[in-house]
Amino acid sequence: MKNQIRYAALAFGVLAIGYYLWHGLTSHDVFGWVGPQMALPIIALTVIPIAFAFTGDGILSALTGNNSSEFRHGLMGLGTVEGVRQTGVYLNEQPQVRIDFRVEGSDGKVFPSHAKMIVPLTQLALLRPGVVLPVRYLPDRLDKVEVDLSGDTAAAQDAMNAAMIRKGFTTPAKIDIARRGIAAQAVVRSLSVPGEIRDGHSRLDLVLVVTRPDGSTFETRTEKFLAPAMVSLVQVGRVVGVHYLPENEQEVVLSLPVNSAN
Repeated sequence: MKNQIRYAALAFGVLAIGYYLWHGLTSHDVFGWVGPQMALPIIALTVIPIAFAFTGDGILSALTGNNSSEFRHGLMGLGTVEGVRQTGVYLNEQPQVRIDFRVEGSDGKVFPSHAKMIVPLTQLALLRPGVVLPVRYLPDRLDKVEVDLSGDTAAAQDAMNAAMIRKGFTTPAKIDIARRGIAAQAVVRSLSVPGEIRDGHSRLDLVLVVTRPDGSTFETRTEKFLAPAMVSLVQVGRVVGVHYLPENEQEVVLSLPVNSAN
């Protein structure tokens, strides 16, 4: 879409200027260069910069609410924000920002990349280092990505699950429990840190008291790898969300938002 708009604007410019030159060179009128024909190149010189400006990175997506046609069906990856800065471009007084990412692709490959997008001023503070966002990328062009705007939460969750399995943070069985299990609340009774670290995440061994839907409770143990900033969410006495299967209450999976404490 972006390239089509730009090509159309350039083609219009070439035709408008070409017609003006043809009219001036072939006219036998002394005023052959002056007249209504002047309007076409003037319009073209106005339209072309506007077309290029409004099809800049992130601007067309902001206007349509969708990813560009180039990235719309790209692969889903996970982008960890490493830095954010404004580019100086504004759309309806909302700034365009460049977001530097460390992206983990669907195949587990990690690469640096960036995206440009229009971000409302009220949401700008949410884009801070460490925040994880679903992104779309092209395997043959890794220097640039787009933040996923499709709203496909299932695809984003699948990408997150696959990444967690690769890193050893979870297992397919635990993901199945999280998907099919009963949602409940639990109180952290005890917490220990055995010292195992994976990809900057520490292993925590937890004893939980889980409340069943009927109000009764049971005690179980589980482990969870968490980033240092999220350890405060599972301190003794805290209430956490969990999932479990009634036929196996000893296997409990914690459900914590990815960016809840970053």
